Amino acid sequence: MLPAGVAVIVVDSASTDRTGAIVRRWQAADVPVRLLHCARPGKGTAVRAGLLATTAPYVGFCDADMAADPDAIAVAVQLLRVGNPVVLGSRSHPASIVEDRHTVIRKAGAAVFRAATRIVVPGVGDTQCGFKFFDGPTVRAAAASLRVTGFAFDVELIARCIRLGAAPIEIPVRWRDVSGSTFSVWRHSASSFAGLAVAWWALRPRPAEADPVSSGRGATAAPPVALISPPPHAGQS
Repeated sequence: MLPAGVAVIVVDSASTDRTGAIVRRWQAADVPVRLLHCARPGKGTAVRAGLLATTAPYVGFCDADMAADPDAIAVAVQLLRVGNPVVLGSRSHPASIVEDRHTVIRKAGAAVFRAATRIVVPGVGDTQCGFKFFDGPTVRAAAASLRVTGFAFDVELIARCIRLGAAPIEIPVRWRDVSGSTFSVWRHSASSFAGLAVAWWALRPRPAEADPVSSGRGATAAPPVALISPPPHAGQS
């Protein structure tokens, strides 16, 4: 059950399944959900489009397979309201409950990738959990410059928020591995590490450089929160 005042946006990023048709059926049944079409594929592309399509003061995204229990949304929103600009669900949090059925190969790859992400975002335990919420103006300023279009986009997004002065806080989640993920160790590992390299290169320290800092938190959107959902089973590392 979603908290009152949450608006849901489903991003259909050039999918080949029935995502659009399913959402239109929900809309016909008066389910309060918005369908956003994105011509280019890629999880990072889909989330960026969703973030930039809303003016809500608080905005977040989660995978459509609901691997992370949506009950944590209320916790995330409360933390945003008291001044935490970036709230990240973390499977590595000691209080998290995780049901993980990944293969040994995928677990090993995920461990290597987590170690590599510390080069870009030191101090963040889990960059790939599909549950993240933000101060709206801050994350839109970060997303506007996002370059990574694939599975590693989370790392760049978090790093850009930090560069804007928005320190992240990690919260526990109840997370269960859902079968049907489109992430493949063999097909996507190389592109994920390449995306991490793109993020590092884009964010490397340069003399006399500063990203534009978002001004103010206020917004005039009707819903206090916008929840972005990329295509189903987008995959987690």
